[in-house]
Amino acid sequence: MDSKIIGFAIEAHNKVNHLYDGKPYSVHLAMVAHYAERYLDCIPQQCWQTVLNAAWLHDTIEDCRLTYNDVKAIAGYEVAEIVYALTNDKGRNRKERAGENYYKGIRETAWAKYVKLCDRLANVKYSVDTNSKMLEVYKKENESFLTGLMLGSSDALIYKYPLSELDALLYGKRSV
Repeated sequence: MDSKIIGFAIEAHNKVNHLYDGKPYSVHLAMVAHYAERYLDCIPQQCWQTVLNAAWLHDTIEDCRLTYNDVKAIAGYEVAEIVYALTNDKGRNRKERAGENYYKGIRETAWAKYVKLCDRLANVKYSVDTNSKMLEVYKKENESFLTGLMLGSSDALIYKYPLSELDALLYGKRSV
């Protein structure tokens, strides 16, 4: 992993006092990166660094008052495209912020679905581990989340194991 990117992501969240359930936001970023790394063998090796960098930076535009060009300057075009695609739309609630336009951007951006799934895995795992009320939100959203990502047959090999783990976390189903 790129220590410059990790440091930049952590510092960006620290500068705006952004926390994750009262903890340093780096807890969430590290969990997302953990899932990205856990399933790296499912994606082409030449994409590994891009995906790992995007995992660490995925919330920086949305949460840290950074721009697309800020991310592009530190991490390059491909990572900036993923981070931009994962930036929620303007909206009054979760549903508006993650509407059709948001998911369209994710579907059209290389590896954004992968990083978004890692983000969701991290959030759900944290919710399970802490017995958070957000677990019920993730359960209710799961069908629309998966529909929004539109994981097709061409995605089967990439997403089989992460989706199995998501199912296990949400519903207690046994992993593949």
